[in-house]
Amino acid sequence: MITLALSKGRIFDETLPLLAAAGIAVDAALSDSRKLILPTGDPELRLIIVRASDVPTYVQYGAADLGVAGKDVLIEHGGEGLYQPIDLGIGRCRICVAARRGFDYASAVRRGARLRIATKYLRMASEHFAAKGMHVDLIKLYGSMELGPLVGLSDAIVDLVSTGDTLRANDLVEVEEIRTISSRLIVNQAALKTKASQIQPLLERFAAIGGVSAAATP
Repeated sequence: MITLALSKGRIFDETLPLLAAAGIAVDAALSDSRKLILPTGDPELRLIIVRASDVPTYVQYGAADLGVAGKDVLIEHGGEGLYQPIDLGIGRCRICVAARRGFDYASAVRRGARLRIATKYLRMASEHFAAKGMHVDLIKLYGSMELGPLVGLSDAIVDLVSTGDTLRANDLVEVEEIRTISSRLIVNQAALKTKASQIQPLLERFAAIGGVSAAATP
């Protein structure tokens, strides 16, 4: 039995057509189920539903053989114990710095101002600002990031942006893009050896339907 870890929402919805194209049927109605272990049309493959941030952990420790996770989640996790062979090209978005409309971010950077940045992406934010030679105070938040600059908690935020609608609704604007993000198929390194006869054909099917080598798209 092979176990694939997914998170509900956009990744689940965009993974189902890939599974179907790989010859693995999944009942779309299961997306509304409260069950955490779901069957597929392949009796040797099951899905487990976990939080997006937990997908790499389940795969790392072997509770799942494979998973689908955004590159943002993988960077924050660190990628220990994971093989990331395929960029599935789904869940596309970007990690950006955003600030209140009217805040002169470029001028603050030029002056060397010490900015307060609210984010849940501490690793990416730290590496980004360190590479720019900026000194920032990172404030860990788990949600409602846009509120930070509005109430004076932070000067700016680092967050995941898809359409930008939430930023605009809260009078924030993107001032810098850090990187683009898409979702990867990840594999437990031990399972890749012990279950190679089951996992390798699945990887080949995903690659054949349009996946891109992760090595080619960092």
